[in-house]
Amino acid sequence: MGEAILEVVVTSAEEARAAVAGGAHRLELAADMDADGMTPELAEFVRTRDAVTVPIRVMLRDKGGFQVADLDALRAAAAALRAAGAEEFVLGFLTADGAPDLPAVRALLDAVPGGRWTFHRAVDHAADRTALRYAIEGLPGLDTLLTAGSVAGVADGLPTLLAEADRQGRPGHTVAVMAGGGLGAEHVPALRARGVDAFHVGTSVRHRGWDSPVDPAAVRRWRELIAAAARKDGG
Repeated sequence: MGEAILEVVVTSAEEARAAVAGGAHRLELAADMDADGMTPELAEFVRTRDAVTVPIRVMLRDKGGFQVADLDALRAAAAALRAAGAEEFVLGFLTADGAPDLPAVRALLDAVPGGRWTFHRAVDHAADRTALRYAIEGLPGLDTLLTAGSVAGVADGLPTLLAEADRQGRPGHTVAVMAGGGLGAEHVPALRARGVDAFHVGTSVRHRGWDSPVDPAAVRRWRELIAAAARKDGG
């Protein structure tokens, strides 16, 4: 088992530097975390791009929940980010009845040609997560599914994550999973043992929630925890 990916949510270039100082392999850049993450300003992406050398996945989202408010405006923002050098993204949309909104997803992908991307936790809010997983397979550039296994977070969704890990590689389960959303240190060993090799953290590397900065020491503890779980599992 190789080294796992630790992805840290950041909202600024300063937080990006702190996360990388602690050992983050990859960043998710987003704004307005009180609304679970919105598309950042172009200027903040440019500052962050210039501050670090690790990969940055940029959030494409324009309202709370998982529906698009203004697709044309979001496409324009995505295209501007791509033109400014963004190569990796985070997106995923549902219809009002909880089905995958593939037209919206494809419209965004058309605006960021060649980009690699994560389908985010919309999967945990879908009416049928298995159907969604089948529906998104094969979308261009998709290489990661961010999921807690449950709307309530990993503590509740861990059995689902473990069961799905056992099906990894089969139809509907070919996209690599990144565990995140209420992820706790106690969840990592079981997930690593089942082959999950990407982990996503946000508030757990801050002392007082989203209003406090990223703590490099907390990031370092997460990286060491994940590496130790790999060694224990024989990786």
